[in-house]
Amino acid sequence: MSAPKAPEQTTAFTEFTDIEDTKAKLAEQEYVCDRRLATVVYLATKLQKPILVEGPAGVGKTELAKVLSSALDRSLIRLQCYEGLDEAKALYEWEYSKQLLYTQVLREKIGEVLGPTKGLREAAEKLRDQEDVFFSESFLVERPILQALHSETPPVLLIDEIDRADEEFEAFLLEFLSDYQVSIPEIGTVKAETPPIVILTSNRTRELSEALKRRCLHLQLDYPNGEVELEIVRLKAPGIGDELAKELVSTIQNIRTLDLRKSPSISETLDWAQSLVVLNAENLDKELIEETISVIIKYDRDSEKVMEHLGVNAKERKEFGQKEVTGEKDHEGMYEMHRSTHKHAH
Repeated sequence: MSAPKAPEQTTAFTEFTDIEDTKAKLAEQEYVCDRRLATVVYLATKLQKPILVEGPAGVGKTELAKVLSSALDRSLIRLQCYEGLDEAKALYEWEYSKQLLYTQVLREKIGEVLGPTKGLREAAEKLRDQEDVFFSESFLVERPILQALHSETPPVLLIDEIDRADEEFEAFLLEFLSDYQVSIPEIGTVKAETPPIVILTSNRTRELSEALKRRCLHLQLDYPNGEVELEIVRLKAPGIGDELAKELVSTIQNIRTLDLRKSPSISETLDWAQSLVVLNAENLDKELIEETISVIIKYDRDSEKVMEHLGVNAKERKEFGQKEVTGEKDHEGMYEMHRSTHKHAH
């Protein structure tokens, strides 16, 4: 009689089984992706490699980390990068107030330890022997990277806009991205039992180092073509009419051909679509474009360029605020007479 088979060991967390499963799970989170993107994500999880996602702002880089977190039922830990970011904000800090409190509480014990000593040098050596008590993990304030390493279930760690951080911080990340470990001088090396899924995003405000790129799988996200963007609009703004959605996407694709300081992103396309739903718009005429252009265009010069390109010139534009009085209408004549009288009275 053969011995019963031992039960197969299963992980305590969800994983992707193949590329199609990856694509399907992302689709369940309403994230539109092609097979290329699904392949990179699948390989990253299997090879335990970070993903560096580059591309213009608003094309779904940060959203990818969020949907991965939901699709795999993992916690999302986010580290937002900025100029001047250092290890203390990304890795850990010592909780000095707690250390001081313990020092005060243990004052008598410290006195007992130092009691037999003779001179400052011997006292300092005695204290040095006990410093591990106050520089232990009990006094660490964990920041995102250390949280990701200590997490029981491997989380999704989003290191957002790494290109905004200094090159020194980028160099600090190399050990972590290579071996999913960090070195803390007072404690030693901290290594993840199961590596987190790491997503780094970059808007390419500066070129990243070859050393960092070498440690990651690379994924380039650009503005989608019209067909994909229309699919995204239908998915994310279900209240919009089909014809209006087509007009909107066609207009956005047209605007992106211009040399603008900031082209409208996918997120701004969706903002525009949802705005038109709120306004109960049925079609996208020139007047409606002018009234809602600030939803997708963020700079005045870009706005002027877009208006001119779309054929909404100054003469056609609707005037807002007080207009110059012409005297052609009765109420304008009364207003002008009142204004003149009021002016001479002063």
